[in-house]
Amino acid sequence: MAMHLTGLYPEWWRGRRFDKPVRAWAAGVTGETTRDVVQTMLIGSPHRRAEWGTGLIPKHCMGDVSMAHGTADLIDTVSVLHVSGGYSTLQFKSYASGREKWQGTALEVLWCDEEPPMEIYSEGLTRTNETGGIVYITFTPLQGVSEVVRRFLYD
Repeated sequence: MAMHLTGLYPEWWRGRRFDKPVRAWAAGVTGETTRDVVQTMLIGSPHRRAEWGTGLIPKHCMGDVSMAHGTADLIDTVSVLHVSGGYSTLQFKSYASGREKWQGTALEVLWCDEEPPMEIYSEGLTRTNETGGIVYITFTPLQGVSEVVRRFLYD
């Protein structure tokens, strides 16, 4: 996610590259898990703002930050300097907010940490249809062969 937001790809990277700023969402199960896992990994400790920029997104690339409501220290949106000169936009989401909060916006990148409900996953895919963007999920299939897992195994 950090590479796509900044455009700072290592020479060895053979995956998708974006040569302009992207619109991206990073999501977890709840606001708390999004903050404690996803936001911490990308930004740094959520409870110590002086440490923001110690995650995978370098401090010198972080622009404006807007805080979310309802979950302490959860970021809603952060702008991230892209090597092309513009700013990518990263929003943090949760599955608990419901499918309706996932409607409307076209995205180039979506990262779901932990398995989302099928309606959230489907809505996330829809966000990238317009742009030809990418969606990736990091999870252990603790729910077994769920509807989301079946999409990867059989569809």
